[in-house]
Amino acid sequence: MQHTVADVLNYEILKNASVLSGKEVLSERFVQWISVIEMPVENFVRKNEVVLTTAIGCSNDVESLRSFVQDIIDSEASALMIALGRYIFDVPAEIIEMAEEKGFVIIELPWEVRFSNIVEEVMSDLNDVQQKDRKKSEIVQQELLKLILDEADLHQISKYIQEKIDCRIIITDSAGVIQEKRGHTPDFLRKWYEFVQAGNFPERKEKAVADHDPMFQKFQIVEAEDRIFLQLPVLQVSADPQGYLFVLLPVESTVSSYLTPYRVTVLEHAATTISLWISRRNAIEETKLSLRGDFVYELAKGEFISMDQANSRSKLLGYNLNLPYVCIVGLPENLEELFEKRKQDYDAFPQWFKSMIHYIEEEIYYAAQSLKREVMMTYQGGRLLIFLEIPCITEFETALNFLDLAERRLRNLLPEVVLSWGIGSHREGYKGLAESYQNANLALDIGRRKKGKGNRMLYEDTRVDRILLNLTQNDELKKIITATIDPILQYDQQRNMDLINTFSAYNKYHGNVSQTARALSLHRQSLLYRLRKIESLTNLSLIDPDDLFLLDLSIKTWKLGVSEELT
Repeated sequence: MQHTVADVLNYEILKNASVLSGKEVLSERFVQWISVIEMPVENFVRKNEVVLTTAIGCSNDVESLRSFVQDIIDSEASALMIALGRYIFDVPAEIIEMAEEKGFVIIELPWEVRFSNIVEEVMSDLNDVQQKDRKKSEIVQQELLKLILDEADLHQISKYIQEKIDCRIIITDSAGVIQEKRGHTPDFLRKWYEFVQAGNFPERKEKAVADHDPMFQKFQIVEAEDRIFLQLPVLQVSADPQGYLFVLLPVESTVSSYLTPYRVTVLEHAATTISLWISRRNAIEETKLSLRGDFVYELAKGEFISMDQANSRSKLLGYNLNLPYVCIVGLPENLEELFEKRKQDYDAFPQWFKSMIHYIEEEIYYAAQSLKREVMMTYQGGRLLIFLEIPCITEFETALNFLDLAERRLRNLLPEVVLSWGIGSHREGYKGLAESYQNANLALDIGRRKKGKGNRMLYEDTRVDRILLNLTQNDELKKIITATIDPILQYDQQRNMDLINTFSAYNKYHGNVSQTARALSLHRQSLLYRLRKIESLTNLSLIDPDDLFLLDLSIKTWKLGVSEELT
């Protein structure tokens, strides 16, 4: 039970005190501190503080007294007690009226009442209250520590905290993702996700509950749908929040009435306990993820010497190698650019990058669960490596549906992130996983060269491209392709005429000049000029099938991105 101004006025020593303003709020003004202050106030008064004064320096100066009282009000003090009889003999009506308008308590004291006696009585009662709260909070601290030592889960810890503070809490990671969902309804989880997406949670700006109360400096107020949340960071050793504890205040409850010193202490113990739990969980998860990631990467690189060895490791890690898998390789294309746009909100790129990869992996796991498929995944060498369980008959359809679902969710969560994908093909046995991985990597590289970033490429759709890549390994062919393509590339670079795409469109429409001109939005004569220029630069005829084949082969090879290898 908090001490109030009404409790203070019940002291025998204050029987002759008179309340000049704020009579109706006496029991609502909590008392945590008491002090004697004269002008100037500056920042010496705290919230919920009873201020005793003689108003020295304000005698016969109403404006000075008004300024003094206003400073006390702005400090969010509980009440101002003014001793009358030497420096001022009464409180002007306009000062009382100002205090009434602002719901502030002014109390008139007889001069003979000693401030030291008032301070002594108030401090005695406050010490009693604090002693009781301290004992209660120590019990809570011990119980929370016991839960940690007993390896209780986050649901048990959350339930205990809620019982002690008479309020609902939400525990999230640093991005606002709820870590304990069992205590919340699906509707609440959906709304919370919308809040996080809208940027309401977590609140990253400095918005303290009470600037004048040092006890509450860690708390921030967050409002959503007419409800008030208190946000308390869960800190790591580095002092960067690894999560947040949110308190959903009861309807019609105010921050000042709810945040008693006891609850503040309990919530601080709770934040420490959650930090310990998250640290332990993270250590376990990171070890597990590291072991799983290393295993998946070793599978992809074909480093196991036998199926028995691979199966033994897979069973320990909860994987089943007897299922058919196809490899999918993903490449986040623009994370560094996104960080440069938003780096003022984060401390360092590695931390931000790690969280982004985590979100992507979470959505990939969710997509696999939704399709009821097993998945093995790791992030290595700047690429996401995924082995997805597939029915062999519809392996590509399953892989595409999986990526559709994952990307649909990622567009909602991370709309600006660009991902490119390469999809391998299913191969039998544990050695087939390494082959599928190589196929997926090749498909990814070819897809990025041909289609650009943010697209998908199936290994089965790269047959022509693979033939071209193999052909370029022949030195004689390299010379022929280089001699054919270089004059066009140099001319395009100098004149910016885009002869490469002009020929590609012309060849696509089987030499139909009218269709090509329409597709390129060119005048017919302009197109004919470009085609003659291609012939003059290459010494090839566009009506000769062999010349057409050579030019098409050279351009397609160049478009695969191997031009540097050819020169």
